[in-house]
Amino acid sequence: MRALDRNAVVYRYCLPMEAGVVLRNQRLKTRDGLLVRLQQGERQGWGEIAPLPEFSQETLAQATQAALAWQKSWQVGKARADSPLPSVAFGLSCALAECEQRLPLQADCRKAPLCSGDPDKLFQVLSASPGEKLAKLKVGLYEVVRDGMIVNLLLEALPDPHLRLDANRSWTRAKADGFAKYLNPAWRKRIAFLEEPCKTRDESRDFAMAPDIAIAWDESVREADFVVRAEPGVAAIIIKPMLIGSVDRCRALVEQAHAAGLAAVISSSLESSLGLTQLARIACWLTPATVPGLDTLGLMQAQVLYCARGRTASCRCWANRRWSAYGAAKRLAVAAVGAASAVGDGTDRGTAASELA
Repeated sequence: MRALDRNAVVYRYCLPMEAGVVLRNQRLKTRDGLLVRLQQGERQGWGEIAPLPEFSQETLAQATQAALAWQKSWQVGKARADSPLPSVAFGLSCALAECEQRLPLQADCRKAPLCSGDPDKLFQVLSASPGEKLAKLKVGLYEVVRDGMIVNLLLEALPDPHLRLDANRSWTRAKADGFAKYLNPAWRKRIAFLEEPCKTRDESRDFAMAPDIAIAWDESVREADFVVRAEPGVAAIIIKPMLIGSVDRCRALVEQAHAAGLAAVISSSLESSLGLTQLARIACWLTPATVPGLDTLGLMQAQVLYCARGRTASCRCWANRRWSAYGAAKRLAVAAVGAASAVGDGTDRGTAASELA
């Protein structure tokens, strides 16, 4: 197909976050990112580029500049989806994979719900979820005594679920040991893993050898010297594609993890509905036996909308199971054609994206 048959458009979105969303001690008021639409002949592909503040190595301004440069090159047949900026590499590789029909349509809409520590609320959510009962709880934000008490409370009140815990490298080794001390030994086997408990990798390794609590690598996976390998007490690696890079890079990490006997968990970085839907498709494709970590849509007050000829319809892939994940992605994808103004009826709030080029 001739390069002149190609068309690429980059849009920007800005979504209001719920109050209380904090990233490394900084409140996140809005989630800002880009949507990329590629058109080649009759085929179309979408991708999302959304660097995560405090976590991504690149800023949105840098990602925007790189995406616009790639867009111009791709339209004349010169571009490749190997940007050194992880968010750009991921978003463009998704758009290309869709355009070339390489990204499978089936999605894994299971989730490990984020838990606030309320067992009644968690019970309601898990009761409505099919299959494996899993939940995720952030620890390390308060004193280890409090964290241990909440974990004990949840596991004692609910007999079935396992918990994924995430400390985000918050603890010293002494505090991590203190957390383990306050856990009821009877519940430890129901902790699927504890993500990066300590400030350093070596401290986390030492911790994993002692209290019979498996750990998972998260931040470490994105560091240049990280090597996927089997280690005592290590159960999984967390793969956040928006922070890691292209679909091919993520696929290689999954394959390395499985070869080492580790689980690989596809996880979100506060993407919009479009990005979450594509992550669900990737999870179904690459890690079908593992529940992905994608329960972040509820942290946003609004989503981008489908806008066509004066009509709007919101994307509710996660809230409304009557929509297929792929159908939801397509409805959301076209959301980018519209003005940069808020639209919606007050029930399904949303934001249209503005065209950059």
